[in-house]
Amino acid sequence: MDLPVIPSSANPGTAAQNSGGDVDQRIHLLDLDVDQLRSWLVEQGQQGFRAKQIWNWIYQRRASTFAEMTDLPKKLREQLEQHFVIFRASEVDAVCSSDGTDKLLVRLFDGGEVECVLLRDGIRRSICVSSQVGCAMGCVFCASGLDGVDRNLTRGEILEQMLRLQSRLDEDERLSHIVMMGMGEPLANLDRVLPALDEARSPEGLGISPRRITISTVGLPPAIDRLSKHGVPYNLAVSLHAPNNELRTQLVPVNKRIGIKAVLDAADRYFEANGRRLTFEYVLLGGLNDSDACARQLLGILRRRNVMLNVIPYNPVAGLPYETPSAKAIADFKDILVSGGVNVMFRQRKGSEIDAACGQLRRNRQSV
Repeated sequence: MDLPVIPSSANPGTAAQNSGGDVDQRIHLLDLDVDQLRSWLVEQGQQGFRAKQIWNWIYQRRASTFAEMTDLPKKLREQLEQHFVIFRASEVDAVCSSDGTDKLLVRLFDGGEVECVLLRDGIRRSICVSSQVGCAMGCVFCASGLDGVDRNLTRGEILEQMLRLQSRLDEDERLSHIVMMGMGEPLANLDRVLPALDEARSPEGLGISPRRITISTVGLPPAIDRLSKHGVPYNLAVSLHAPNNELRTQLVPVNKRIGIKAVLDAADRYFEANGRRLTFEYVLLGGLNDSDACARQLLGILRRRNVMLNVIPYNPVAGLPYETPSAKAIADFKDILVSGGVNVMFRQRKGSEIDAACGQLRRNRQSV
């Protein structure tokens, strides 16, 4: 059976260093799917049904070591320990907010760091997960991309974030929603994001409905079209942030070679293919994109589309010159859109006391 290859320094993703600095040659088990594990078990002279037992221990019973899997034969547990590791990364920081938001800073095997967040809201238990170390999209107000992008995360590294956040829940709590809206551009890493989400929605995995999984993007039309052809009705959230090309290019530099029309057309095609109402994200920046004129331009773009506009008042980042809009600017912006017939939701700011916006925790630690 073909297993993930131990990477060289130019192709990171599977090997890790132990405390003595030696490379750990074991395979990251989360890089495999259950069929690959079943094939490996049969090759080792074990019974194939054990694969679902192991998956149940990891995804449902929240085991982080093979020693916890007490209904497996001792010899099999020893074989698994010899060949695989469940958690490859390590938690280097964890902060909790009084509003129920937990944020983790996770250090990967090669020293890269990513962030992921657990949000508690009523009965909802949502997680926000990263797809890259850093980000190449260059959004000027976002801490994630201030230092560019280092690399894509592997399937296993994406799933490990989900499992680490799940482990912070009480036994009677279950994850309800997943948002690919952490560090990085998910559509720039679809080869790993889609397999990870396939596991997240699988009954043998986390069992979360695709209708409760959202993929966020600044808008990469070819990748949106590829996602349409994947055939799974994930929610698509397009980070718009401006109603015209001049302002959007200022805030989201990648827009210069794409343009708003191409992004909207690709989003329309996704809606036609999946029938899922689109969400457009709009970070409201004081004195930049929060004017009445911007609201009216945005109304002209969205009023004839079946969309939800998710407006997020800016969460300040140390070292960046952007500010949260005034209460009046927020109210006026909302009134123009609502009176024009656009479905608008103003997101409640959660986790601000723990720097829950993407990239803030990592950047704060780097500046110490």
